[in-house]
Amino acid sequence: MDDVPAGPASPEPRRPSLTVVIPVRNGGRDFEHCLRRLQESDYRDYELIVVDDGSSDQTAATARRAGARVLVNTAPQGPAAARNQGAREATAPLIFFLDGDVIVHPNTLSRAIERFHTDPDLAALFGSYDDAPGHPGIVSQYRNLLHHFVHQQGDFHDGIRPAHTFWTGCGAIRRDVFLKCGGFDPRLYPRPAIEDIELGYRITRAGGRIVLARDVLATHMKRWSLVEMVRTDVMRRGVPWMLLLKRTQIVETDLNVKRKEKLCVALTGLAIVLAIIGLAFPLAWPAAVAAAATMAALNAPLFRFLARKRGLLFTAAALPLHMLYYCSCGASVVIALSYWTLADRPRSYWTTRFRRADPSGRAIPRPAGSRWAMLSRWRTRSR
Repeated sequence: MDDVPAGPASPEPRRPSLTVVIPVRNGGRDFEHCLRRLQESDYRDYELIVVDDGSSDQTAATARRAGARVLVNTAPQGPAAARNQGAREATAPLIFFLDGDVIVHPNTLSRAIERFHTDPDLAALFGSYDDAPGHPGIVSQYRNLLHHFVHQQGDFHDGIRPAHTFWTGCGAIRRDVFLKCGGFDPRLYPRPAIEDIELGYRITRAGGRIVLARDVLATHMKRWSLVEMVRTDVMRRGVPWMLLLKRTQIVETDLNVKRKEKLCVALTGLAIVLAIIGLAFPLAWPAAVAAAATMAALNAPLFRFLARKRGLLFTAAALPLHMLYYCSCGASVVIALSYWTLADRPRSYWTTRFRRADPSGRAIPRPAGSRWAMLSRWRTRSR
């Protein structure tokens, strides 16, 4: 992967074999830890590009002190656009995308690079969070341990297994593949969403191969709140992912959209409905408990993993969080399928029913930044 000098009289500077691209906005202490641990990596032949996406703190100065080349956006452009900027400026043949609140292990970069060196046909690779989340809160611990557990399951051979998606929290891709596929789509995903998943689908449909590497690990430092967890699961992941599946006609059965997960969503919804009915008809309570117990039994490997890592009390606290997670997944499906169906109505139908009106009776279009407009982009944009 090393460059060949242009000539003995005027050799070009040697390019690194890897470019690390980090988009960040107001990174704070987590970003400082991210840069510090990156400098401690056992793989040093990389250049670092940080895209400061409209920060109001000292993020850019922090990155420069760490030796990064910093691209500054005066106003936020979103992570998809920011990563595209960094990739365009990269000089290495491989790009390693990393989030600003993710801390690599000393061997994270080297293990990823080794996979590309030994497999010239590999288009992209991603890893997962480790089982030692940075924030001590129950929601944060549950969220990150769930991610780790899901990404460590499956039929691995030599530490890898095929995937259709991509992940930018800790993932690498060949720069020529990235540019040929057009990068991330900031028009479709101007805010944090599933821009990496959508890119992964485009790469694999074009014949590229993506793998999930079990040994490429990093620590997530993010503090999750309950509200943010639900908002992310519904509006940033669930709804756009479901609309993407409808638009592309892909039948996805990997990671957290396996058939078992879909059954658990249905069982959780059934348990909640039966519990509500039980307020008026107590005979419904045993059925509600049975549905919840069946869901828990299907997730026995996860709960055993949580008990082994954090103990029984933590596992008991994680059970309602996991049910809430399934509720968010179910709500996402309902919202996405409802919109997918309703969006086919004639424009005149929505003009008379779903637009606000001023006192004169004239229709007022919904603002461009509304959730409805966002759903419209997800519904209609395609490649």
